[in-house]
Amino acid sequence: MKQKILLVLLSVAMLAAGWLGLSGITLLGALVPLLIISERYGDSRRDWWRMCGWAAATFLLWSAVTIWWVWIAAPIGPITAGIVGTFYNLVAFMTYHYTVKRAPRALAYTLLVTLWITTEYLYNSADVMTFPWLLLGHGFSGDVWAVQWYEYTGIFGGTLWVLASNIAIFEVLRTRTKTAKVRAALIALVPMLVSIALYFSYKPTEQTATISVMQPNVPCYVEERQAAGMMDPLEDICRLAASVPPGSHYLLMPESALAYIPSVYSIDERRLNSIMPILIQIHGVNLAQTKLVTGASTVRYYGEVPATNTARYSDYYGWFDHYNSALLSNVRGEVESVYHKGRLVIGVEAVPLKSLFDLFEVDLGGISGQLGWGTEYTLFENRGVKIGPSICYEGLYGNYFAGFVREGAEAMAVISNDGWWGDTPGHRRLFDFCRLRAIETRRSVARSANTGISGFISPRGDVVGERLEWDEQGVLTADVELRDNKTIYVVYGDWVARISLFVALLSLLYYAAYRVRRKNHLVE
Repeated sequence: MKQKILLVLLSVAMLAAGWLGLSGITLLGALVPLLIISERYGDSRRDWWRMCGWAAATFLLWSAVTIWWVWIAAPIGPITAGIVGTFYNLVAFMTYHYTVKRAPRALAYTLLVTLWITTEYLYNSADVMTFPWLLLGHGFSGDVWAVQWYEYTGIFGGTLWVLASNIAIFEVLRTRTKTAKVRAALIALVPMLVSIALYFSYKPTEQTATISVMQPNVPCYVEERQAAGMMDPLEDICRLAASVPPGSHYLLMPESALAYIPSVYSIDERRLNSIMPILIQIHGVNLAQTKLVTGASTVRYYGEVPATNTARYSDYYGWFDHYNSALLSNVRGEVESVYHKGRLVIGVEAVPLKSLFDLFEVDLGGISGQLGWGTEYTLFENRGVKIGPSICYEGLYGNYFAGFVREGAEAMAVISNDGWWGDTPGHRRLFDFCRLRAIETRRSVARSANTGISGFISPRGDVVGERLEWDEQGVLTADVELRDNKTIYVVYGDWVARISLFVALLSLLYYAAYRVRRKNHLVE
């Protein structure tokens, strides 16, 4: 019992390291302790449930250690994410445990790898019940030197690497053969060496654009804004905007920046130019060539027709949708383009099982209920430079993020509000995940957060120049690299996951056929 507890704790520590600001390289052996426990159990039903208990404890503790901070904003968040994520992980691992006792080991390993990637893919692709924070490939967000090949595979290539390495290391412990040792060394080291070669052979383009990012550091919660005397931060925002160099192509302001200004808390899409005076104030006299990208809460009214399944009804307005949006405005204060967020935060912006809530007439109230889903990629353009305006949580979704690049984005802008969780690992990992998105798409990323972390990321995933940390206020400006080529990942998306899904189905069919043949004594 004590030995199994130690193995579980070791597995949790190695799984969590990459999300706690340490190296994700420990992931390459993080599942080996669980595989050792599995090997010590038999094929009885009781042993299956015992193994399930140890595996569930490992995955739940991994979740608790790495996403506890979500509790600060939404207590139900880490509980729901932990349960759902653990369920997906158990599907793959317990299928392996069951199969390895009854079929060839190679088939069991194949199922472990392909089902794990498949369940990650399903979790990543779901509309509402999705929180892809703990996808194994995300664990290398602090080790961009080791995963430059994400431009070909995306993060599911990282998951494949982790699982293959764990199996190879376990085989070394199980068989202790020279062949197994060589194979494990190759699986662990070759991807790193390929990545290092890609890192140092990368050639930047000569095309650049000047982008400024603002971090106004406005407290998220009303009580904190009252205490800080920032109930209307417009004056601070205008002061910061005045420090932007006149030649900047874009000034990025964070998600929900305008929502903190009482007079423009929520913007009617039919009267976007009603906020022209505010936007003109922010632009100031120095920004004649600069366009402003800012987060805003917008409202679309439909009258008596419920145009979407997320629409709400008001006796005064009729049917309407709230959107978390990004606006592009010019020096005249005119809103030229609007992008609606297409990946919403579970529980805060997207309500799980909304139809069930509607059936029982549960009123979640406020703008923190179900928001409208954006359905189109909208690019912002100024003086020939096209950028993709991604909003906060969208930085977790590689394939969605790459959609802006498919449409022609030459660089990416990420606007976010990371202040909901305090000075915790949350805002640090959100910035680091953008480093992986930069590698996958080979696009520069300029990131403006309400508070920590704002800065610039190169197409290699390197942090360029200074960055504004937690609880800092200011404006940074940099010349970011522009690119127009498309990586293999941008073109084909999550092809590793799609292939895994197909192979997993074939493997399950093969296992079923194998069991029938064995029952009929056609195989040993």
